[in-house]
Amino acid sequence: MGTNLSDYIYLLNNLPSDTDSRIANILWDYSVLVYNSDKQKKYAEPMPWIGMYTALASLVCIIAMAADLVHGLRSRKLWFPCKHFTLNAASLFVIAIAIKLPMDINNSMPSNLDQASKLGSLAFLCTMMANSLPSLASMESKELVANIIASGILVITLVVNVCIQITTGVVSYPDDGLYERFDGLYRISRYYVDASYFQLYSYIAIIYVAMLLMLLIIQICSGLMILISKCILESKYQTCYEKALKEPEFQQPAGRLNVEKLKQHVNKYWIMAGTSSPQFMTACLATTSAAGVICAASTFLQIGSLISALIYPGGIKFDSDYNWSIPVIFITQFIGVLLGAIAPLCRCFASLSLKVSIKWIGDHIKVFKVESYWTRKLSDWKKSRILFPFRSHKRKVIMEKFKVLILSFFILFQKMVVIACKMTMLIPIFFIVCVLVCIKCWEWLKVKFSALCIVLVKEPEQLPQNEDFSQYIVKLPDDMEPAERTLKGISKSMNRLIQRAEKKQPKKLINLLEESESFEGIAKFDRHHVPPLLPTEYPDCWSLPLVSLTTIATSLPNIQNDIVKSLLISVSEGLHYVILVEETLNATNEYVSIQKAAKMLWLEVEVHHKWLGYKLKDHVPQVNTARNILEWFRDTAKNETEVTSVDIEDSDNNSVCKSLCANSMYRITQKILISYQDTNNEVRQEELFAQLSSMISGILAACLTNLPQVIAMKCHTSSIEKREASVYAAAQLLGETMQIINKLQDRELPSLNPDEFP
Repeated sequence: MGTNLSDYIYLLNNLPSDTDSRIANILWDYSVLVYNSDKQKKYAEPMPWIGMYTALASLVCIIAMAADLVHGLRSRKLWFPCKHFTLNAASLFVIAIAIKLPMDINNSMPSNLDQASKLGSLAFLCTMMANSLPSLASMESKELVANIIASGILVITLVVNVCIQITTGVVSYPDDGLYERFDGLYRISRYYVDASYFQLYSYIAIIYVAMLLMLLIIQICSGLMILISKCILESKYQTCYEKALKEPEFQQPAGRLNVEKLKQHVNKYWIMAGTSSPQFMTACLATTSAAGVICAASTFLQIGSLISALIYPGGIKFDSDYNWSIPVIFITQFIGVLLGAIAPLCRCFASLSLKVSIKWIGDHIKVFKVESYWTRKLSDWKKSRILFPFRSHKRKVIMEKFKVLILSFFILFQKMVVIACKMTMLIPIFFIVCVLVCIKCWEWLKVKFSALCIVLVKEPEQLPQNEDFSQYIVKLPDDMEPAERTLKGISKSMNRLIQRAEKKQPKKLINLLEESESFEGIAKFDRHHVPPLLPTEYPDCWSLPLVSLTTIATSLPNIQNDIVKSLLISVSEGLHYVILVEETLNATNEYVSIQKAAKMLWLEVEVHHKWLGYKLKDHVPQVNTARNILEWFRDTAKNETEVTSVDIEDSDNNSVCKSLCANSMYRITQKILISYQDTNNEVRQEELFAQLSSMISGILAACLTNLPQVIAMKCHTSSIEKREASVYAAAQLLGETMQIINKLQDRELPSLNPDEFP
């Protein structure tokens, strides 16, 4: 009306006295409409900011999908495993915000861009569902069921809301208050548009609803298959694992494996873990290809909606309560649809390229076979016994027959879905056939041209083949043999990872290890002749004495700062691998307590240059003799040690960590002071620093001889969801420590008694 309620009341109060009473009453009745209009405008004020909240949530989803895209390209995994955009409580919450527009039942969307934005959110949801499909395979059973149920509730709620909006006209029809109906035409400014133009949006919405329901069905069917497929993959992995253990290099101790043997060791486990990966298995499924086709269809439909909005006769308009946020939402989600469609499409073609050949295509077209693992979970439920809450035999029989009938229907429905997905795969298969034909033609032309020009064509470099590697492929269906290029690609990805990790080798640590060519430093470290201050003996470890020795070395005032800094960096690089060795080989509670104490002490020394709260440069005696410095550490450690009963396994007690650190310092300094008793001359700080560096280097070298064993142990883990990441960590560790392993294998072992060597 162009005026607010107060202005309207003012006009009514100033009506001429001769105004007809009936007209005055009608005008006063209109004040209710003006009041409601004012209230509606007030309620709609925050809607643009809610729209921006929706756009921000959409952007978060886009970034997560883009991160998965980049991760897949960098690792050369063209089935694009879901690492960042996974289906969980947090992502479902963000997705629910991103689809705010189609969830809004009663907010009028009168203009063309408003309608296109509402439909664009449906296309965006189709893209997100197709992208998150492989993430189902990385979940445990309970988490998988919970997330599928949550996703189903979200999709069904959205579908119901969209159907209501189609019925009420929120989708497809313009607002009658804004546009004038005239003889079956909608008049917009000076343009006349056929009413069927606006009904196009309702048709598109119906198509999107069908796509969302199909994607939900695909999710559920894939989830049922994943529940049983993991057991099959685990069984076949164990078979390959037992076969691998019989290989010659697997029979010898892991500590004696050289770098080349370790590479073969990791490569075999890399193939086993890669091919048994649940997400890799999901990429080979017909449902994945069908999801990719649906995602592509929704993308083309969204592009068509954009073109329709651009050629709209009345121009691009947005007249809803969301106001200026509508273009932001539309552009953001349109970019998300285009970017998010890449991964599902690549998975669709990659899943075929993993196993496709001319023979496989012919077999696939000839018969659509539904493998047993698709329906095994439902069959198990069908055969299982359910405890009913009533005792009546007749009721139990009825309920049992009803259960069998329902599950039989679901088994039949599951088979129909799988067959439909395999039929959908004919679409990408057509493109694959075209690509294969083009490749064959190109190879034929290249050979003919080479023969014509009498040019020797150099054959492409072939990777060294190891026919044993094919024995370590874990495949779900026995008849689906991955293509040879797939095996090569998996091996290449490991080699690239090792090469990248080689560039990150700890140079400072390597330089420190090169200072001594033997394990003499570890022999000097023998402190077993010094009784501990604690009432109970605690087990030996590598990290805590290493930090204690470094603390003494960095406290010497006469040593140049650059030398001290270099030592700190070297120890920092070494501690990363020392802690890794300890956590892999010594994982008991008492070791965990000591490792925690070492980490806390190292943080204090490296960052704050303190030891148990004492500022090293302030409290350490400023003298030229090393003996006084050692005596200060010994006496301070003795005073700081709690001689009362200490529970070493109580890793959460800071006083325990403090006592362990003080006890370690006391025994180390006392051992060094004992070695100085026969020396009449004062030991200079430079000599003490050299001795400490030798001991540090010896401890690091002795500890890092366990790296081959750690790498071998990391190659295998019991959890199928974490297996691929564990082998990835082993390959990366191998690449970073290749030079260290080679150097330490050539060293002579120290002259220690057998009981002292550990």
